[in-house]
Amino acid sequence: MVWRLAQNPSVDRLFAAPGNAGIAQEAHLIPIAAEDVAGIVRFVERERIDLTIVGPETPLVAGLADALDARGYKVFGPSKTAARIEGSKAWAQELTARHGIPSARSRLVTRAQWEQGRGDVLGVMDAAFPDGRLVVKADGLAAGKGVAVAHDRASAVAALETCFEHRAFGKAGDVVLLEELLAGPEVSAFALSDGRDVLPLALAQDFKRVGDENLGPNTGGMGAVSPLEWIDRKTQQRIWDDLVLGTLRAMESEGVRYRGLLYAGLMLTETGPKILEFNCRFGDPETQTVLPRLRSDFGELVLACVEGNLSMYKVHWSDEVCVTVVLASAGYPGEYPTGLPIEGIAEAESVEGALLFHAGTEERDGRVVTAGGRVLAVSALGQTVAEARSRAYEAVDRISFEGMHYRTDIAARSAGQEGE
Repeated sequence: MVWRLAQNPSVDRLFAAPGNAGIAQEAHLIPIAAEDVAGIVRFVERERIDLTIVGPETPLVAGLADALDARGYKVFGPSKTAARIEGSKAWAQELTARHGIPSARSRLVTRAQWEQGRGDVLGVMDAAFPDGRLVVKADGLAAGKGVAVAHDRASAVAALETCFEHRAFGKAGDVVLLEELLAGPEVSAFALSDGRDVLPLALAQDFKRVGDENLGPNTGGMGAVSPLEWIDRKTQQRIWDDLVLGTLRAMESEGVRYRGLLYAGLMLTETGPKILEFNCRFGDPETQTVLPRLRSDFGELVLACVEGNLSMYKVHWSDEVCVTVVLASAGYPGEYPTGLPIEGIAEAESVEGALLFHAGTEERDGRVVTAGGRVLAVSALGQTVAEARSRAYEAVDRISFEGMHYRTDIAARSAGQEGE
């Protein structure tokens, strides 16, 4: 987002809190944690910031947009009430159920119930999912790691123990959603809303499992591709009308005005697209795949959401394909080391069509080092999926840091379909 905003001639100065080594090339970094709502509000007031764009979900769920709006400052991002669409998976699931929006069937269980009688919780699970195949989701925010896919009863029980006994996700795991395990390709849909009008952006595909062939635990995302030419027009229209617009209208009918970016994670099942999850903001790594294709002025679109005149805008896209490959630290999505020097960034950026977006990085003594689980998102544009993939992986091959790992099959199936 900073990269695109820096290209806007109307932007005078950019600040980022807390930022990273890549963002530092485009914006002034300020040492305020993204979760420090009071600190950010003080900074906005002191610097008289014209527009604040909230990137992560935690400050939105904590009410940062409300705090700035109450003081008369323009802010892009939904209110605390609207951000429940991501902050509480149970609330989101109940919303879709009330309004007949296609989603997985589910059951809700709590840690309090577990402590009163573990057998009762397992009884609820067994009755709803007798084959033991289900998805176990921590209700609250868990940095993309609170979801476990269980293919048998033993792994489902282990996932419940992780939430309720080991407290792996803290309070976020005090309430758990037991959800039907859907089958089909996953798709991410992005749309802007100014609280009244909706502007669909793009569809992308995220690769959430840590290993090739979708093996291993879920992560925050190991790569992405956009556009998705293999989805027919009728299915795309159902996604936008029935699921995305349907959800926004459902919230509106219940008195919840949504202003900002709505991300809908979907599964294309045999009976049509169904909701898997929502984000109340742009999500990684799809944003690093979608924004490089955007030809409209990103800053103008964001401001239109804030000022309530989104209906005046249309969105324009490049015909190119973008593929993103995430480079992760050893151990991710579990514990991982930090402070490891990263080599080859400049060499990777010299690859035709390649763009490097920093995630978990920082600068120490003039060197860029690792500072998180997902370290870099290597994106590349091309005329075809195959060309974009080739460029992305060529750039990946030029980067190294101790323990670096990544998936080698991002968008491989799309490239294969392209060649058919």
